[in-house]
Amino acid sequence: MPKMKSKSGAKKRFSLTAKGKVRANQSGKQHGMVKRTNDQIRNQRGTTILNESDANIVRGFLPYRKKHS
Repeated sequence: MPKMKSKSGAKKRFSLTAKGKVRANQSGKQHGMVKRTNDQIRNQRGTTILNESDANIVRGFLPYRKKHS
């Protein structure tokens, strides 16, 4: 049986925490910062944890990563 492949885009964009949650970059920060409020820009720093429904989809793209138990 051949190995399953991971989605290359998902490998670059998502990582898993020690407990198996999915960490992702904040959205809405690539361009158009002039029209965003300072509060929005400040709150979108760093990374965020995806909610479980989205995280389950992303975990399917990373088949050999640790599953959330």
